[in-house]
Amino acid sequence: MDYDAQSLIDAREHPFVLIDRNYTVIAANRAYRVAYGLQAGDITGRKCHELSHHSATPCHMHGEHCPHLHVMRSGEPDETVHVHFNAQGQPEHVRLKGYPIQDAQGNRLLGEEIHRLPAPEQPAAGHALLQGLSPRMLQVRHDLDIAAQTDEPVLIEGESGTGKELAAKALHQASARAERDCIVVDCTTIPESLFESELFGHEGGAFTGASARKTGLFELADGGTLFLDEIGELALPQQCKLLRALESGEFRRVGSNALRCADVRVVAATNRSLARMVQEGSFRSDLYFRLSVFSITLPPLRERPDDIAILARHLLSRMALRPHHTAPAALLGRKTDAIRPVCGCGATRWELTPDALHRLEAYPFPGNVRELRNILARAAALAVNGRIDAGDLLLPAVVDDVPTHDSRSKPPTEDAARIGALNPEQLQAILASHRGHRGRAAQALGISERTLYRKLREAQQPEYPRRQGGAE
Repeated sequence: MDYDAQSLIDAREHPFVLIDRNYTVIAANRAYRVAYGLQAGDITGRKCHELSHHSATPCHMHGEHCPHLHVMRSGEPDETVHVHFNAQGQPEHVRLKGYPIQDAQGNRLLGEEIHRLPAPEQPAAGHALLQGLSPRMLQVRHDLDIAAQTDEPVLIEGESGTGKELAAKALHQASARAERDCIVVDCTTIPESLFESELFGHEGGAFTGASARKTGLFELADGGTLFLDEIGELALPQQCKLLRALESGEFRRVGSNALRCADVRVVAATNRSLARMVQEGSFRSDLYFRLSVFSITLPPLRERPDDIAILARHLLSRMALRPHHTAPAALLGRKTDAIRPVCGCGATRWELTPDALHRLEAYPFPGNVRELRNILARAAALAVNGRIDAGDLLLPAVVDDVPTHDSRSKPPTEDAARIGALNPEQLQAILASHRGHRGRAAQALGISERTLYRKLREAQQPEYPRRQGGAE
């Protein structure tokens, strides 16, 4: 039985488009036209990435997960979170659901449904450090939202300074346990001999120095969240005791035979690879699989340089100095005019000059967001009249072009000069061959990821004029 394709897609509640193999939109439903204020003739025949991203190239060439690429290659449905431009030309968060659809000639099409997400509420202080519009951070926030809807354990991995504790607290606040406590356990500071006492508590007289009963951290987290920071530092005997409590929710205080229970949601974090530690025998595989029901990786700042401006604005707004605040003269270099109110609320508003922002975006940030905060705090103290220039940043010296991969990796050619001679189309093709992953593309070329990012920016084509729309 034949059906009219347009009437079928018009029946869908959410904006919906049909896209062919060449990224061309061939149909859009009524909900899409209404949402983006466009007529059918303004949509069909245009590239999906032109409509949605105002970009001349597909999104996977810019490091984003592309539903079109996935569906065309695998024939399987796909779902992801993106930033599109709305009818007013402003960025908005959307959840894309892509489906393989076959036309009458047997050609595979992408049917893409667009769920427009509400603008996020202003995050609590500190949690805004998890903001950003880069694909990696959109995926992190999406993963945190999904994990917050469950009570399953979560493992947060990432380099030092990427905000693992902030992510854990954001997860707790978004969960059903938000009204109870989030208890933080720094696994690097608990001696093995005191681990049981600290985690599960002890009775008075249980050991020398235990003069009174003590409630353990596990019990204090009852009904809430237990955040185990740097869990990779626990010794194997400690791991065994922790696993037993996680499996059953039951524990005994040191010096007591009474079995106690606690309803605890566990979130663990590490800057080490637990999977590698399992292979090496330094981390229990059963504990690893117990903790990693949800696994979320926070990207280093060098892999999301486009977020630096957003993070810097937030950090500087938090550093506003009140007129009566006295900054250390040594830090200010005796430039007292640096503390001058420049906004109506009586606080100093610090602003980065374009040169300063460019310097920050080119810096690799080995200390990640924590280092960015420290650099801005120092620059704010040195800046005059609220303007932070490049010279105020005092960035540490770094070795440029140090490969981020194993030194045994070799570029695909022995002639390194060819890398610099690659034209923009070749660079984009190499990036596309690695599904938009800049780290892997840089490894294949034998250069640092930061260098690849700079080359891509230098070779970037002029953007399309800002038009309305929002498909893939």
